[in-house]
Amino acid sequence: MPGEAANDAAENARRTSFAEPVQTPVRATRRESGGGRRKSIQVTLESTGRKGKYILTADDPEIGDVLRHSIEDEMARAGAGGAKKPRNRFRDLVFTRQFTTFDRQNPTSYQSPFHGFFTLFWLAMALLLCRVAAQNWRTYGSVLGRNEIMHMMFDRDIVVLGLTDGVMTLSTAFGLLLQKLMAKNYLSWNRLGWIIQHVWQTFYLFSVLWWTWYREWPWTHTIFIVLHTMVFLMKQHSYAFYNGYLSQVLKRKTLLEQKLAQLETIEPLASPTSPESPTLPVQVSGIESPKRESLQYRRRSLNAKTSTNLTKEQSEIAEIASALESGRPLDANQLRVFEHVIRSEIKSLDEELHAKCTDPQHCYPRNLTVANFADWTCLPTVVYELEYPRQEHINWWYVAEKTAATFGVIWVMVVISQAYIYPSVTRAVQMQEAGLPLQERWNELPWILSDMLFPLLLEQLLAWYVIWECALNVLAELTRFADRGFYGDWWNSVSWDQYARDWNRPVHAFLLRHVYHSSISTFRLSKSTATFVTFLLSACVHELVMLCLFKKVRGYLFAMQLMQLPLAAMSRTKFLKGRNVLGNVVFWFGLFVGPSFITSLYLIV
Repeated sequence: MPGEAANDAAENARRTSFAEPVQTPVRATRRESGGGRRKSIQVTLESTGRKGKYILTADDPEIGDVLRHSIEDEMARAGAGGAKKPRNRFRDLVFTRQFTTFDRQNPTSYQSPFHGFFTLFWLAMALLLCRVAAQNWRTYGSVLGRNEIMHMMFDRDIVVLGLTDGVMTLSTAFGLLLQKLMAKNYLSWNRLGWIIQHVWQTFYLFSVLWWTWYREWPWTHTIFIVLHTMVFLMKQHSYAFYNGYLSQVLKRKTLLEQKLAQLETIEPLASPTSPESPTLPVQVSGIESPKRESLQYRRRSLNAKTSTNLTKEQSEIAEIASALESGRPLDANQLRVFEHVIRSEIKSLDEELHAKCTDPQHCYPRNLTVANFADWTCLPTVVYELEYPRQEHINWWYVAEKTAATFGVIWVMVVISQAYIYPSVTRAVQMQEAGLPLQERWNELPWILSDMLFPLLLEQLLAWYVIWECALNVLAELTRFADRGFYGDWWNSVSWDQYARDWNRPVHAFLLRHVYHSSISTFRLSKSTATFVTFLLSACVHELVMLCLFKKVRGYLFAMQLMQLPLAAMSRTKFLKGRNVLGNVVFWFGLFVGPSFITSLYLIV
């Protein structure tokens, strides 16, 4: 019983378990009734024999009151019998103010003991550029050499590429139009809305892929458009499904407000319902006070926040609606409890529509504006929220710095590709065009692999840096987006699942909310099955990119992506668990050899 649990909390307030070790004894203070200095009280910590677990002992009534009230509040929120708080359909992601690890605005950046290695890396890149420029001057009489990659990037269809990207960007506004129709009740998300959204996303993806294939673009154009398409797909999906969910929440709130208005028109009986009167549903007729309702009848089904068909719903709200529709007589106490339950549900739905908004103009459906959609399109995140933490102003010097860094790093990547990767790729392509048998080409695999090991590793690091450190920070500064947590310390990864979480946090957040958790809540999948589905989708997308680049399906990258699952499981075995150095070596070996090996396979076979 709730009362007994509260009394037990007061009785056991002296002994509370803590998860972190603390020194003992500890002294605390409490204020005397006269308002003077708080007297010290003795607080001791006893070891429980378990690592990191201690018992707090404090003979003080104030501490007991604090703990008792805290437990009572938790029970009131959770419901009687220890009922768990209902899960939301969308995972509640938290956006906070933070900087990226290598950003000079990050106060810990220059305090890192490894900051000198960061300086050394860029000094080595500068010396490498000087060495390549000198070699080009010696061989070709120009520091740029033949510069085939730059000609490939700018000599063909560069205007068409820009127009294509512009059309792609503008066409994403279809999602805003669809959400407007649902907000005005022309469409229902649970019926036709999500089907239209899925059809549109499929058409959007394959029309862009067909266009790249039709134009026969070089790999530079193709990779830019395909990756930008994937970003827009995730943005459209997150925007549509979150606002579609809120549209159903709003409809349910409107329905309950109508039930509340209907309730207010009912005249109560002069006396409570007698035992001979027609009975109401058990859960409703047995309610005696709002207090009991708040502790026992707050349980709702998982999808209750989006349900608008009360006849098929199993909840206290559905039973109240059934009682109202039946026309049975109700006494004043029942009407009072019914009103309390409905108002409580409306308040919960209103909180869902407001989320964490500090400005009422950002709440649903007032967020469905062209300005809000344009802002969302430019934000460096693919998970839609009604509001994000923002900076007060734009630092234009910072924008100029990061923009220069973006183009500078791209130039370094072009130089490395031209000097060290392009010759190997050209050799492999010429062998295929000459019609050499597979056996002869296979014999060249080890040499092509060894030639590309170091340059491809550099390209990986630079590509990651230019996107997640430079380009995304430019967008974040221009949009005053304050959450710069675009990546974690993935270079310290000891397993592949840790790497998957940290190297690209925006996409990881998208997969977590819209694939992993959505598959669990919608299709009732287990956590292990949902994990497999998430990795499967990621593997399909990666293989699709390879198809666009090499114009053939081989499945090498698809297989390597799925291999992360057994590798992640292996990291939790006795052989690797707790051995962080070995785990990090295995991770870096895979990242060092894997991309070069896969690229060589696509070129040779």
